[in-house]
Amino acid sequence: SAEDKYKIWMRHRYKECVECLAELMGHDAFQVKELSLCTLMKFVELEARYPLIKVEWKGSLTFPRDLLKVVVDGLLPLNEDASLLISRFQEYLEYDDIRYFVIKAVTESIGQVMQKTKERPLPFYQQNVFSLISPINMPNKECDMVKFLVKQDNWEELKVSKLQAHKQAFEKMWLSFLKHKLPAGLYKKVLVILHDSILPYMNEPTLMIDFLTLAYGIGGAISLLALNGLFILIHQHNLEYPDFYKKLYSLLDPSVYHVKYRARFFHLLDLFLSSSHLPAYLVAAFIKRLSRLALTAPPEALLMVIPFICNLFRRHPSCKVLVHRPNGPEDISEDPYIMEEKEPSKSRALESSLWEIQTLQSHYHPEVAKAAAILNQSLSEIEDDISGLLELSAYELFDKEVKKKATDVPLEFEQVRGLFGKKNDVFAEHFSLD
Repeated sequence: SAEDKYKIWMRHRYKECVECLAELMGHDAFQVKELSLCTLMKFVELEARYPLIKVEWKGSLTFPRDLLKVVVDGLLPLNEDASLLISRFQEYLEYDDIRYFVIKAVTESIGQVMQKTKERPLPFYQQNVFSLISPINMPNKECDMVKFLVKQDNWEELKVSKLQAHKQAFEKMWLSFLKHKLPAGLYKKVLVILHDSILPYMNEPTLMIDFLTLAYGIGGAISLLALNGLFILIHQHNLEYPDFYKKLYSLLDPSVYHVKYRARFFHLLDLFLSSSHLPAYLVAAFIKRLSRLALTAPPEALLMVIPFICNLFRRHPSCKVLVHRPNGPEDISEDPYIMEEKEPSKSRALESSLWEIQTLQSHYHPEVAKAAAILNQSLSEIEDDISGLLELSAYELFDKEVKKKATDVPLEFEQVRGLFGKKNDVFAEHFSLD
């Protein structure tokens, strides 16, 4: 009939319009991209309310998944940064149904795009995916899922209203994203949010073991950041990690006092060394390595690590032999401790002495020298609270010194003579201060 022909013609025009808008999402001007995105999302909302396909049987879903997939593909270009457009899209992710189908669409997109690269990273595409999925706020309880763009009559029966289904989709999306090789900068960004934005919302957090152990083995800042996720898996999910302390010991290099993740690392190191059942040789190796590295550390790090070492002595009194061995090596090369040894048990730390902390007692910063001098006295049983010192910065340290009010000001009591102010200054015969 003429009416059917007209409907078919209108459907084709609508399809062409969607294709045109999808193409405009890649336009050079941001205003054009934004308008295209908002128009397509309006189409998604209207198609969900007034489906183009009739429901043939009860329980079927009429949400326009294909149209939303077009939008998601437009947000994830391969060769340009789309973070600005993605940030505009974030408001739609507040809807539980949109979020669910976006997660599904992203998982599908990753499978299609990354399969062709043969393990070669795609920096722009992967960064865009991360920008889209990292701010996703998952609901904690099923009763929190109340905000839907479109509710249907049979909504309660569908997966989209079940928290378990949301968690499964979320888990599958992150696993498909993380199984491909990532650029180094993206590794760090993922690991920073992993422990509080990803693991708690997974049905099986233990599936992250492979990713975390691989990241832990990379070294440097990436290994430091992987500690957070590993700690959760060890502590809450009974993960057994062979040679964990050996690997942790190898992470202690000069950079640990300088990286911006220093506070997080030392907080976790404190937790891992909190057990009183650790062998003395292991704790002594950590104390000795931290002390040796402290010789080149900035003052703000020293003010944190010295109380940290004191706490280790309080927990493990058998290590105090390092402090109470009065005759340290006269020559540093005679120190029995082997800094290059990767195995803590073979480092001979317990045979050494803590001459490094004694050296720090002559540090140019008076607060550091004062903190290091504590080891000359008998330590109290109560541990020092280092939580306030973990975030200490050079700026705060400088600001504190500037604001300090001096009580006793040393005054010049001998009149200055000559150029250098000495008693028998030969320069006084030739130069005058006038």
